[in-house]
Amino acid sequence: MYRTTVLKTSFLILNICGSLSVNAQQPKLPESAYNLILKAPVSTWDEALPLGNGLMGGLLWGEQNTIRLSLDRGDLWDERTHGEKEWWKKYTYQKGADMIAKGEFKTVGSWWDEAYHGVSPTKLPGGRIELKFPVKELVKDFELMEATAEGIARFNSGAVLNTFYSATDPVALLSIKGTVPDAVQLFSPMDVFRKNTKGDGGPSSGGSVSKLGYPEAIKGKSANAEWYIQEAADGLKYCVYIDTKKNGNETLIALTITSTTDSKDPLALARQRCTAALNKGYQAMRKPHVKWWKEFWEKSSVSVPDTAVQKQYNLVQYFYGAASRLKAPPMPLQGVWTADNGTLPPWKGDYHNDLNTQMTYIAYQQSGRYDEGASYLNFLWERRTFFQDFARDFYGTSGLACPGVMSYSGQPLGGWGQYSMSPSMSAWSAHLFYLHWLYTADDAFLKEKAYPWSSDVGECMLGLLKKDSNGLLKLPLSSSPEIFDDSPKAWLQPNSNYDLMSIKMLFLSLKEMAEEMGKPADAKKWAAAALALGDFHTKADGTLLLDAKYELTSSHRHLSNIIGIYPFNLITSEGNKKDQQMIEASTKSWDKLGTRSWVGYTFSWMSCLRARVGDGEAAVKNLDIFVKAFVLRNGFHVNGDQTKSGYSGFTYRPFTLEGNFLASQAVHEMLLQSWSATPGDVHTGVIRVFPAMPKKWADASFTNLRAEGGFMVSAVRKNNKTTSFSISAAKSGKLRIKDNFDGRAPKWNLKGITKAGDVYEVTLNKGQKLVASFN
Repeated sequence: MYRTTVLKTSFLILNICGSLSVNAQQPKLPESAYNLILKAPVSTWDEALPLGNGLMGGLLWGEQNTIRLSLDRGDLWDERTHGEKEWWKKYTYQKGADMIAKGEFKTVGSWWDEAYHGVSPTKLPGGRIELKFPVKELVKDFELMEATAEGIARFNSGAVLNTFYSATDPVALLSIKGTVPDAVQLFSPMDVFRKNTKGDGGPSSGGSVSKLGYPEAIKGKSANAEWYIQEAADGLKYCVYIDTKKNGNETLIALTITSTTDSKDPLALARQRCTAALNKGYQAMRKPHVKWWKEFWEKSSVSVPDTAVQKQYNLVQYFYGAASRLKAPPMPLQGVWTADNGTLPPWKGDYHNDLNTQMTYIAYQQSGRYDEGASYLNFLWERRTFFQDFARDFYGTSGLACPGVMSYSGQPLGGWGQYSMSPSMSAWSAHLFYLHWLYTADDAFLKEKAYPWSSDVGECMLGLLKKDSNGLLKLPLSSSPEIFDDSPKAWLQPNSNYDLMSIKMLFLSLKEMAEEMGKPADAKKWAAAALALGDFHTKADGTLLLDAKYELTSSHRHLSNIIGIYPFNLITSEGNKKDQQMIEASTKSWDKLGTRSWVGYTFSWMSCLRARVGDGEAAVKNLDIFVKAFVLRNGFHVNGDQTKSGYSGFTYRPFTLEGNFLASQAVHEMLLQSWSATPGDVHTGVIRVFPAMPKKWADASFTNLRAEGGFMVSAVRKNNKTTSFSISAAKSGKLRIKDNFDGRAPKWNLKGITKAGDVYEVTLNKGQKLVASFN
C-alpha cells in the first residue's frame, strides 16, 4: 500500500509592500495570452492537453467529432521482476568489480543488464474515454487554461467541453454544453492496443500492453455509468469508472481511478466518488479547485520578453501542480501522462536517477513550489528502509543507496550497469535534500530528513571508498553516465570526474549540514572525506576529462564530466584561477565537439550551466534551441530534433519531462542565483540579481523567487539595467548581495549596509525586508 508522510516546511511567506516600484509587484497568475492552444486535429496522445492533480493525469485530444481523454494514475505499476527475483543480492557490486577486474565484462553485463530486458517492472497506462458527437459537430481547437488548470475543447458549432482534474478531490469532471454526445465509451489499455495500428511503440518503448499477460478487464455498466476492473500483478486491481448526469442543457461526466491500495472494493469507492462529484455539480467542484490553483500561482512569477520562453516557463511550472503533489507519487519519466497508444511507456516510465529525477526536481526550489518538490523527497524518505537493505545486500555497506534505475517501490530495474548500479547516483539524489534545506531554511527538515537521509548515503560511500597508494579515496568501479554506452570502455578509471564531483558535493553538503546542526565531529569527518577524494582530472589547459586517463572526444548528451560546474557549484566563475581555466577550457571543448549527439535535455542543461557561469548569451541561445526544436506543440520535451534542422542527429520523439524542467530552471538561473563559492561552509551563499541576462531580455522582472538561506527576492530590470529589487528574510541572518550593478550605487531603505569587495552585506531579522532602487 502506498503511504505518505507529509513533509512540512516552515518557510515564511512574506508579503512585499512599500513605496518603491518593485514592492508594488505581486505574483501574477499566468496570462491567458500564454495559454496552450492547439488547433484540431490533435491525433496523437503525446501532443494532447495535459491535465492532472498529482495522483491522476489526463490527456485531452481528438479530431472531427471524436474527443479522447487518456487516463493515468501515478501508482499503477507492475512490479514483477524480470528473471531471478532479488537478483541484486546474488550478483553483488563486489562480485561485479571482481569480474570486471578479470575482463569478464559480458558476464557482468548479463547480470545487471538482463533484468531490464523484460516487460516489467513498468508503469501502466489507464486506458481512455472516447466521446462521439454528432457527425456535424467538428472540434475546432483545444485550450489549456493554465491559471485554473482547465481544459477546453471548442466545436465549430459553438458547443464547448470543459474539464478539470480536481485539485482537492480524486476525481475529474467534464461539462459539455451546446451539444450532446452520441456515445461515451470507456476503453481499457488492451482495447486501445487492439485499436492501435502503430506496432509496439518503437525502440524506446517497453512493447505492447498485450505482453503483460493480464486477463481481460472485467467490464460493467449501469443506467448512467460504465467501468472496468483490471487485474494486474501481485494482487493489484484497479478500477476506472465514469458516470454521466444530465443537468438541463449540460452533460456532466465524472471519472476516477481507484485501486486495491485505496480499498478492498475499488468499484464501490469509485462509484461513491463519482456520485458525490455529480451531486455537487461542475461549478461547486470547480470552486475549491480554482482556489487551490490561485494559491499555487501566487507563490511566485517571472516575466521575460520572449513569448516562446515565457509560455514554456509557465507550462512547466504548471506541470509541478498537475503532476506532483505531497500525497501522490512523484513524477517518473512521463509524470502522470503515460503513453496511450497500446504500448507501455518509453523506458518503462521508470525513475531514472542518473539525470531524470534530479533534473525534474531542480526547478521547484526557486519558484517556491516546496510542497510539489517534497513529493519526491517524501518518496525517497519513505523507501529508506528498502534503500538501507539495498546498500547492505548489493554494496555490502551500511547506510543507504537508491538504485540508479528503479521502480515505484524502489527496486532496482537494472540496465547498463555503469549507471543503473552506480552508487554515486544516490549522492546526486541526496543533493535535492540539501537544496531543499538551503532554500527553505527549515531547521526541522534539516534535522528530521535532510541530514539523516543524506548522511546514510555518505556512510554507504565511505563503506565503498578505499585509499589507494597515494592516500586518495577510490571506488572499486567508476563510470560517467551513459559515456561509451554499455561497452567495456564505459568502465572508467576510478574515480571518474562524475563520481568524484558527485561524492565530493555530497561530503561538502554533509559538512555544511552537520555544522549547522552543531555536530562538529561529523563535520570534521565529512570535510576530511571530501579532501581525501583529491582534485578533479584535467588536461594541462584545464579541460575537464572523463577520468585520469580519458578525454571526451566526441559529442555526447550527458554533461556528466562537467557536473561540478552545474548543478554542483564546485567549480565557479567566482573561484580561483584554476576554476576559471576549467570553465573556459571545458566549455570551449564542449562547443568544439558540437551538438550532434545531444538530445533535448542537453540543450536546457547547457543553458543552465552557461547561465551559472554568467554567460547569458550562450544560455539563451541553448534555451531558444530547446524551445524551438525539442518540444512538441503541446510543450512536452521529446529527445530528438523535431525540426530536423541539424541541431542533433537524434530526430526521434520519445517524451520525457526532465528537459522541460531544466528549461524552466534556465530561466531562474538567468534571473537569480544564490549559490556559495565555497560549498561546505555554512551561510556563505551570495544573492546575484539578474546575473546572466542576454541583451535581448532588456526588460524583465520576477516576484517572490526564492534564494538560498530562506530569502524571497523580487526585482525589475529595464533597458538592460536593474532598476529595483527587494529581499525578505524567512529567518534572522546575514544577507550578502553581489554588486553587479554596473557601477551604480543602490539606494537602500535600511541603514547598516556594508561592503566587502564586491559584496554588500547586512544582517536582517526574521520578517525584515531590504529594498533597493537605482536612480
